[in-house]
Amino acid sequence: MKGKTIYFRALEPEDIQALYDWENDPEIQIVSNHSAPFSKHTLTEYINSSHLDIYTVKQLRLIIAENETHKAVGTIELFDFDPKNERAGVGILIDKNFRTKGYASEALKLIKTYAFKTLRLHQIYCNITASNTASIKLFTKAGFQLCGTKKEWTCTLGKWEDEHIFQLINTITIYSKN
Repeated sequence: MKGKTIYFRALEPEDIQALYDWENDPEIQIVSNHSAPFSKHTLTEYINSSHLDIYTVKQLRLIIAENETHKAVGTIELFDFDPKNERAGVGILIDKNFRTKGYASEALKLIKTYAFKTLRLHQIYCNITASNTASIKLFTKAGFQLCGTKKEWTCTLGKWEDEHIFQLINTITIYSKN
């Protein structure tokens, strides 16, 4: 999957340091809902199994790379893949040194096309804490609609915070379900 400025590629062993840095960054841990650090061993095992099919492991994580430099600038993930109900969650991470360049918007556009045309999903969704205004703006601009709020869902640094659910329903007609 390739766009104007970025493309997606599979995880490679040389991504271990970037993944290690991103997954263990305290700023990212706050929004990713994990509190224990990831070891390089755990991430290596994850990379080694990342070739497995989304229908088997119910998730797909890809590296977002710049077209010109081929430098990894982040990751995008489909998770909780549910082929029966034709839906999946989507998550995105852009390295803090590459934010505000439009990479996240372009990545969402590419993953929407993949989710709806290739996987033939009916919907994709995301969960965003109420204080994460940058992500709310990103997903809203990409067409996701607020469909619910889980009150005091996440406790971060001793403070309870609401979590919003955003949903994007597929309006692309690819095949007849009848």
